[in-house]
Amino acid sequence: MRLSIDVGGTFTDLVMDRNGVLSMHKATTTYPDPVDGILDAVAVAAGEMGTSVAALLAETDLLFHSTTRAINAVVTGRTARTALLVSKGHPDILVIREGGRTDPFNYQIPYPAPYIPRSLTYEVPGRIWADGREMAPFEEAEVVAHIAAMKAAGVEAVAVSLIWSIVNPAHEQAVARLLDAHMPGVPYTLAHQLNPTVREYRRTSSTAIDASLKPIMQGYMHTLKTRLTDAGLKGRIFAVTSQGGLVDVDDLAERPILALNSGPSMAPVAGRYFAAEEGWSAAIVTDAGGTTYDVSLVKDGVIPWTRDTWLGPIYRGHLTGFPSVDVKSIGAGGGSIARVDASGLLHVGPESAGSTPGPVCYGRGGVKPTVTDAAVVLGYIDPAFFLGGRMELAIDAARAALSRDVAEPLGLSLADAALAVIDLATEQMVNAIEDITVKQGIDPTGTVIVGGGGAAGINTVLIARRLRCDTVIVPDVCAALSAAGAMMSELTRDFALTAFMPTRAFDRARAKAILAELAEKAEAFFAAAGPEAFDKRIDLSIEGRYPSQVWEIEVPIAAADLDAPDVVARLVAAFHARHQDLFSFRDDGDDVEIMTWRAVARCRVAEESRAHLAPRPGHGPGVTRRTMTFRETGPVDAHAHRWDDLAPGEAVAGPAVIESSFTSVVINPGATAVRTPSGQLVISL
Repeated sequence: MRLSIDVGGTFTDLVMDRNGVLSMHKATTTYPDPVDGILDAVAVAAGEMGTSVAALLAETDLLFHSTTRAINAVVTGRTARTALLVSKGHPDILVIREGGRTDPFNYQIPYPAPYIPRSLTYEVPGRIWADGREMAPFEEAEVVAHIAAMKAAGVEAVAVSLIWSIVNPAHEQAVARLLDAHMPGVPYTLAHQLNPTVREYRRTSSTAIDASLKPIMQGYMHTLKTRLTDAGLKGRIFAVTSQGGLVDVDDLAERPILALNSGPSMAPVAGRYFAAEEGWSAAIVTDAGGTTYDVSLVKDGVIPWTRDTWLGPIYRGHLTGFPSVDVKSIGAGGGSIARVDASGLLHVGPESAGSTPGPVCYGRGGVKPTVTDAAVVLGYIDPAFFLGGRMELAIDAARAALSRDVAEPLGLSLADAALAVIDLATEQMVNAIEDITVKQGIDPTGTVIVGGGGAAGINTVLIARRLRCDTVIVPDVCAALSAAGAMMSELTRDFALTAFMPTRAFDRARAKAILAELAEKAEAFFAAAGPEAFDKRIDLSIEGRYPSQVWEIEVPIAAADLDAPDVVARLVAAFHARHQDLFSFRDDGDDVEIMTWRAVARCRVAEESRAHLAPRPGHGPGVTRRTMTFRETGPVDAHAHRWDDLAPGEAVAGPAVIESSFTSVVINPGATAVRTPSGQLVISL
């Protein structure tokens, strides 16, 4: 048996695979210790199965876990007190940073502070040339003095990023030996091990972020393992990474930067699966939770990647400098708070009610109306069937809050105020999707929308209509899309080696030696994955550029190409094709400069899940009626269908709602939904 747990801002989702039969369970996320919420979700699953938590965990072979703990620590500034060691003469790497300004003529915006302050930045004597030769010798005594100063300053973690350590790490390794000797037990991160990229700021920024997260994430992972083991877990625990893969929790504790955006990274993995099931290779994957709305674009069946992930506003936040699944997040979800400002303008989000106190209708002390409250007022959510009836919603309180904070200030009726909240949330979500489609030259009309997240069904049809998409897919696991994605994922590890090699002076022997070194590291990763690992493969790529360019692009290659007589022609042709695909032009007469060689090792530790829920009939009448309000019709007596009771192929025409224990899918007037044999809804607009 396998469990997949996704700790979100409002709910903790659990997807259970028991002998190929999937079930989904939810509990509210707990603060400050999310492990309580995890055990609550397990208790819900155990109760529905008629067993105990201990018995369920004892039966579990694998547990997949994703968490927002790392990103929350960075955003709230609750990371460890971290020092930065850099090469002498380069103390301002994090101050100077890279990039530009989104508003260059606004002089009221202050210059962003570095991730690690200059007061905790120390210069290490010694210098390495770009070719790996030692330019200036390493001076141990001065580093020891720096260590004494760090101890006096109460440093809890150390980031080490020296110039050209990616070609000769001797000086970074010397610093590591001194840290082990003089600051035992204090975690540190070496740049050449974590992120061997040429970019100085990116390498240093990722190292600083990783080091600052080690104390909190190591403590959290230790607590997670201990409490789950004490509760009865016998199997292994794997953590979801922001690269869309899995790693052992012990590995994540050593490289906690992998946990940033770990939950959202799984949505495109699941979305690609469900889109392909219906014959689509291009999909806009959405994940509407209680706090955020995450969007990504799967094109030609490929998961989107980026190396430009910013924590906070672009250029003013902090660049992770690490490859990750490209997901755009905005503060718009079911828990997003609606308010009217002093000038009479309506706002929805980014402030969220979260799980504590939550929307007003939760009855847990929340007083500010949210998107969920608006949906309840409009009749889209059955107050008596929320979480399958485990939680009854306070609809009168929601009406009162929405009337007080939105309807009365705007001079609208209660229904019009609720519709305005839904419309504004829809517009914000459309803008987020346009950022990754229209603004990148991609026409969204040729894609399908995959709606995920517990709040997905409220306005997915409205979003699709605004984008002129004609099809929406809502999986039966939509309310736990990221948790379901982990069930489909693989163990992954990225290895890289920087070695400059222009194609005009290509060295076949050196290239083969580089790839052999990367393959050796990949095989060591497979060995560490355990004897149960299977379906092993290594994906190779190069990062190259035209000689006149500043930035590199990644181009997949095959090891067999190096044995071909025309190896250079193959590499250059592959680069030209990739450049054409990305930028719509190519320079066929130019050479290519290879900067970095990469290998991504992948394997599985379990068969891919069927990815669909077992039916759960018996939740009362299969079809009921209640008053719902739509912009096109006003109040109307409409059908509410139970998702589990819909027969495969049965069509539901709007206006209507299709609801399960975990979500409500609004079928707006003019739209038609059909349940497929696999269980998901396909909505035609």
